[in-house]
Amino acid sequence: MLSALSDALLMQTGCLLVVAGAAAGAGTYAYVDGELKASQPESLDKTWAATQSAVKDLKFSVTKTAKDAVSAHLTAKTAEDKTVDISLKRIADDTTEIRIRVGAFGDKSLSDLILEKIRSRL
Repeated sequence: MLSALSDALLMQTGCLLVVAGAAAGAGTYAYVDGELKASQPESLDKTWAATQSAVKDLKFSVTKTAKDAVSAHLTAKTAEDKTVDISLKRIADDTTEIRIRVGAFGDKSLSDLILEKIRSRL
């Protein structure tokens, strides 16, 4: 079923990639219209701390942060002056949605790297 879904998605026009995580700790993942969207089986607070650490590891310059009980947002700049927006949303006590956009049109490889860094800090 997943193979058929993957094949169908590859045949579609536009930029869409969807993968359902099979390994423990992996959530869903989609890259659509320049934005990476993933679910993480961790609390908002843990995911926020991991996000801040990941951005620091990548040596991005943080320009804005905001957090409340249900969401968080971080804006940063890369050394190449690309804007990175990372938004977190509490889905449940133990699930957080992560959205990453690099620049106006997106950068899939950099978005993937950021998500990988966040997940490695959890």
